[in-house]
Amino acid sequence: MKRDIHPKYNKSLKVVCSCGNTFVTGSTLENDTLNVELCSKCHPFYTGEQKIVDTDNVVKKFEERAQKAATMSFRSKREKMEARKNKKVAKINSSSTLTLKDMLANANISK
Repeated sequence: MKRDIHPKYNKSLKVVCSCGNTFVTGSTLENDTLNVELCSKCHPFYTGEQKIVDTDNVVKKFEERAQKAATMSFRSKREKMEARKNKKVAKINSSSTLTLKDMLANANISK
């Protein structure tokens, strides 16, 4: 083995998390402290809590769309076709059959 090619091992590296948790570990880093954002005390996998970092309001927009979709009433194709058929039948039934004489009488056309 070659001599002096391996890094020096620091047995007392202090790790400081953003949640405030600190612990000492060993590492080849030359610094005395290491700042990290997540540790086993605050990581969602270990805590079971779900943290959502939503910078673009993506989650909020999704929840609004889901709420809007829940309030909408969806009809099946069969229901839509039945409604169209009933509307067409109602339109045919509502139109009366007047003769030309009756239409002229209703229009009050003077001679």
